[in-house]
Amino acid sequence: MFDNATILVTGGTGSFGHTFVPMLLKKYSPFKVIIFSRDEMKQWEMAKKFEGDSRVRFFIGDVRDRDRVYRALDGVDYVVHAAATKIVPTAEYNPFECIKTNVIGAMNLIDACIDKGVKKVVALSTDKASSPINLYGATKLTSDKLFVAGNSYAGSNKTRFSVVRYGNVMGSRGSVIPFFMSIRGQGEFPITDPRMTRFMISLDEGVELVWHAFNDMEGGEIYVKKIPSMKVTDIASTIAPEAKQKVVGIRPGEKLHEQMIGTEDAFYTYEYPEHFKILPAIHNWDKCANRIKDGKKVSEGFLYASDNNAEWMTEEELGAWIDRNKDSIGSI
Repeated sequence: MFDNATILVTGGTGSFGHTFVPMLLKKYSPFKVIIFSRDEMKQWEMAKKFEGDSRVRFFIGDVRDRDRVYRALDGVDYVVHAAATKIVPTAEYNPFECIKTNVIGAMNLIDACIDKGVKKVVALSTDKASSPINLYGATKLTSDKLFVAGNSYAGSNKTRFSVVRYGNVMGSRGSVIPFFMSIRGQGEFPITDPRMTRFMISLDEGVELVWHAFNDMEGGEIYVKKIPSMKVTDIASTIAPEAKQKVVGIRPGEKLHEQMIGTEDAFYTYEYPEHFKILPAIHNWDKCANRIKDGKKVSEGFLYASDNNAEWMTEEELGAWIDRNKDSIGSI
């Protein structure tokens, strides 16, 4: 699909882009990969890694800027939308800014992709968009709905939109693993709640889910990968078994357990060997055979959350993963 194609990644200097671009260049032979983001220093640093590869281009811009988005999409075949205001407290204290990026930015991109004739768009979402309790989650749920509805807006245009949703990315900047590793010499770990659980997914798995969405999508699907869970206390014990764990309480806007599919979505959710797929509730698309394919509808009241998961990561498995990836943890 991506051979000889032009792919644009919004927010491409983030953790996802740093993994997606090398994997894309290794597996496919794209004509061009465009990194669209607003931070010139991050672009300058990232460009060093691809020096001499003329396929990788950098484009300064912001998804809030409708005209700039239109310009960036000239000749683009496929788009991965990774740009977002993601830090929960930042969103709570700067709600207007969060909405401008996560909602208005999504609207700008959808309009521009349709008008420019982009073939397919996959937007990255988050577990926090499922039954959201904070502004970040609420804006991402809104964004998800916009991308699903974008398939209607496209009309006779062939542009198609889908969404992928996953939770805690292991080892990414700002996540719990690099945080614990940075303070393990202090002898004490702050634990928000000893019952807390989190989904565990690697960036490589996140990229592969995006590729699957591009290959499988008819338009409007939300893809949720099956991934293991782990208790936060076990993550801490893996990184520093001798450290004391001090309970500090849940922060504002934080959930005890991550949720990727709520019971309200069970009516439209189908199960596959390695993932779930939430089909659109509009236009009877949830009954579309081309979207369902070989999926099996989940039971009424189905809930996919990190505490009721059938698959769990052991401390030994996490320890082995950390050993394999210790040089890159927290760097992207």
